Amino acid sequence: MSIDRLAQARAFRALHTDGPLVLPNAWDPGSARAIEAAGAKAVATTSAGVSWAEGVADAGGLTRAAALAVLRRIARVISVPLTADLESGYGATPAEVGETVAEVIEIGAVGINLEDSIAHVLVEPSVLAERIAAARSAAVASGIDIVINARTDTYLFSDGSGTLERARLYADAGADVLFVPGVVDVETIRELVAGSPLPLNVMTGPGAPTIGELASLGVARISVGPAISAGAYGLAAAAAQELLTTGTYDALVAAGNFSKHSDLLR
Repeated sequence: MSIDRLAQARAFRALHTDGPLVLPNAWDPGSARAIEAAGAKAVATTSAGVSWAEGVADAGGLTRAAALAVLRRIARVISVPLTADLESGYGATPAEVGETVAEVIEIGAVGINLEDSIAHVLVEPSVLAERIAAARSAAVASGIDIVINARTDTYLFSDGSGTLERARLYADAGADVLFVPGVVDVETIRELVAGSPLPLNVMTGPGAPTIGELASLGVARISVGPAISAGAYGLAAAAAQELLTTGTYDALVAAGNFSKHSDLLR
């Protein structure tokens, strides 16, 4: 399929202002096609889901080569904008992260996620700021104005302090959106929307406000992270265990008949 990436990048950026942009996260070509067919205006990958699909642990188990190979396969089968979860950038240095981003853009993605934790450990904000700057330089060199989603894990691996200070540093480095997973409290979300120099991305989860409520709070981007992929693998495990132990298939029945969804992949 022939796709105008410059136009797609502009369209993806605009989705952050018409919002909120809702992104069900994909982990392989099949899930990406199903999400697009369901009506998603863009597809985002989840590094956790991609890692599990490759049979490795999240946050360090996935290699750069494996991550980009999956991304390439996804890019070939969808026509909506694609944004890639790159964890901390798949590189030991900012220069290596820049190389990763250049290849991601060549593959066809028009957005990326970069995060400030490595192997579940929150790092100094300067580490991510330097990686964001390298990513922006790679984007400028490519001529594609990608959306850089700066993920801060201050609420996942710390007490949330310093979030807005990190946001300002990441904005100065070239980020376009601030992603704060782990936040579901309405008042905290409201404070982040008001105080962040960047549009806010939150991740839905147990106890999170509805999409409508998040929109009313001013959230610009909403994603589900690994939730859909975790649900899929959870169903696989439960159904397999049931079939092998009791010989029944109630889990599959409860999940619904695949035939009614299979046309999403045609």
